[in-house]
Amino acid sequence: MKLLVSVVDDAEARLAIAGGVDVVDVKNPTEGSLGAPAPAVIAAVRRVLPAELPLSAAIGDLPALPGTAALAALGAARSGAAYVKIGLWGSTTTEEAVAVLRAARDAVDGDAAVVAATYADAVRVPSRPLPPRLLVEAAHLAGVAGCLIDTSVKDGRGLLSWLAADELAEIVAEAHEAGLEMGLAGQLRAEDLPAIRATGADIAGVRSAACLDGRRTAPLDPERIAVLRAVCAEQEPRAPSAVSPVDRA
Repeated sequence: MKLLVSVVDDAEARLAIAGGVDVVDVKNPTEGSLGAPAPAVIAAVRRVLPAELPLSAAIGDLPALPGTAALAALGAARSGAAYVKIGLWGSTTTEEAVAVLRAARDAVDGDAAVVAATYADAVRVPSRPLPPRLLVEAAHLAGVAGCLIDTSVKDGRGLLSWLAADELAEIVAEAHEAGLEMGLAGQLRAEDLPAIRATGADIAGVRSAACLDGRRTAPLDPERIAVLRAVCAEQEPRAPSAVSPVDRA
């Protein structure tokens, strides 16, 4: 299982690289769980990443507006994102979700992989986003590359508070049967990762667990990232790469 770490800028991306992360993800948490960063931020993060390291970008907790999704997805792809994550915030039905996802897929035209994302705690979101159990069907019908289940509210109740490991394993198996990559996220802690890995998920996404003292607003910690990646890969942690004081700024 690969480790994805969310960053807010290129300085944090350097810290994620130092920790040996598998996928760097950029988003703007001030605009929501899958808040969209500015194109310039995506481009700046892409510039500091090694060529072989993939960049993921969130493009928002989106309404059920296919044109909005298409324009946002194209902007992220043109800015250097290899994965474009779409939060199906306003899509309450499979049909609405498919329309949004298909529009984004057509807009990027193979330049990026579109990832359909919904929320394990969808029941407490006023807009009533697409339930997790319908995510794989929508992604498959839309012809996108993958799925992500996250949480919408970051209040300490993580993914496993809303969906049990066996439920997640069933959704992961369904995704794989449909030929889709599957990511799981939502305030995952280091101690949650073995259970997440056991579901068969391809990617585990973290933020808080990769920060000093486990606080999502604190700086990223390369040593924590190295440990998290080792847990994901079932390996002994390696020493993180050196990061200069300038990079920590």
